[in-house]
Amino acid sequence: MTYRELYNKVTEILIDAGCGSPEFDAGCLLSHFTGVTKGMLPVKGGEPAPDGISEAAIDAARQRAGGRPLQYIIGNWDFLSLTLEVGEGVLIPRPDTELLCEAAAKYLTDFIPSAYEGEKPRVLDLCAGSGCVSLGIASLVPGIRVVAVELSEQAFGYLRRNCLRYPRFDVTPVMADVLADYDKFESGCAAILSNPPYIPSEQIPCLMREVLHEPRMALDAGDGLMFYRAILKHWAPKLVKGGICAVEVGQGQAPTVAKMFKSAGLGGVEVLKDLNGIERVVLGKARQPISPYSKSGIFRARKI
Repeated sequence: MTYRELYNKVTEILIDAGCGSPEFDAGCLLSHFTGVTKGMLPVKGGEPAPDGISEAAIDAARQRAGGRPLQYIIGNWDFLSLTLEVGEGVLIPRPDTELLCEAAAKYLTDFIPSAYEGEKPRVLDLCAGSGCVSLGIASLVPGIRVVAVELSEQAFGYLRRNCLRYPRFDVTPVMADVLADYDKFESGCAAILSNPPYIPSEQIPCLMREVLHEPRMALDAGDGLMFYRAILKHWAPKLVKGGICAVEVGQGQAPTVAKMFKSAGLGGVEVLKDLNGIERVVLGKARQPISPYSKSGIFRARKI
């Protein structure tokens, strides 16, 4: 079987299964299993593909046809300039979340808290998952220290390994519960960022089959707002004056979450749209230092 025939076979399997982007997925699968870049696949089209690779690619196509996410099959996915390990048990990084990092980076670049006295500005990433937000913001804003908070043991494994992939960034993974362990973390944050679970429980069964392969713990948020309440009540007070709180929100949630930000005392509240025109990020600034800066560190929780 030639590369062209293999590509056509994989594409046919995906089309028959009703996959939304069969050509793109086929190119990604062949590139992954053959080691040939997508751009070079047409050049090698007439050459024979190794039998073992052909079998692996066709098996992967059948997994994809069955609803398994492409990212889980490949085992990694790009986010901003990074390539992160992903798999069952961790939320897949999405382009929507890049907006959260880019918006926060814009503010952090211009914001140098006088309270830090020469120390690194510090950022909390709540519900960190794979670490895409933690590592993403660290890649965009040099010289910051990020603490990535994640509760799921499976997701934490990916978080830790992704941090090890990029040792040049000062990102510390901490296993803790965003809804309960806030007292273990100290104040003095330049930013609090989060892409928390935000899908209402009753909507979970209606999600696309690919999304249902992702951990429910990373999706289900009760009424959809429980994590935003916790972040604003227990975490936002850890910001220094002028520090920012920025969160990703689900479709239609931005007006409610923006009101919650204002009720919590945050100022300059903004709602940002993603590339599809959907209101995706809510951001606000701390009007005053609610808690004093502590030199003893951003967290007292156990470092894993």
